[in-house]
Amino acid sequence: MTSATETQPARVPQPGQPAPTLALLDGEGNERRLAVERGRWVVLYFYPADDTPGCTTEACAFRDAVGTLRDAGATVWGVSPQDARSHRRFSAKYGLNFPLLVDADHAVADAWGTWQLKMRYGRSYMGVARTTFLIDPEGRIARTWEGVKADGHAEEVLAALREEQTRSAGSS
Repeated sequence: MTSATETQPARVPQPGQPAPTLALLDGEGNERRLAVERGRWVVLYFYPADDTPGCTTEACAFRDAVGTLRDAGATVWGVSPQDARSHRRFSAKYGLNFPLLVDADHAVADAWGTWQLKMRYGRSYMGVARTTFLIDPEGRIARTWEGVKADGHAEEVLAALREEQTRSAGSS
């Protein structure tokens, strides 16, 4: 029998692959299921922690772009290991207008390949690698961004959404 530390971590899903399942509670206690979003584009971003500089920059950028993303037919969800109370405080503090999903046991981050070995100040530890997925209306990964830099990322995602929508409109 292999221990959890000896198993291979899940790989980050790549374009063309089916999106792994996702069912989590948001900060308000509402269940969010990716399967329910079929027929819509979904921007799913994994981030390390509420109310830290990079995560705040990223969340506020998505907050500012969410109207345009929704107008383009996309839903935005953020996922991190903090609890519902932390998500509620973070959302209220910055006026976030999209759900933050609770992945306290990091099972979803594991399944999506975003729970990874990280290094900081010479110390290694497991944590969420900042990663974003654009999921198409059929539930397939359209785009994957690994090692995301928060500045300008929301605009990059919006541009990719528009490209993918143009591509899928041209192929139908």
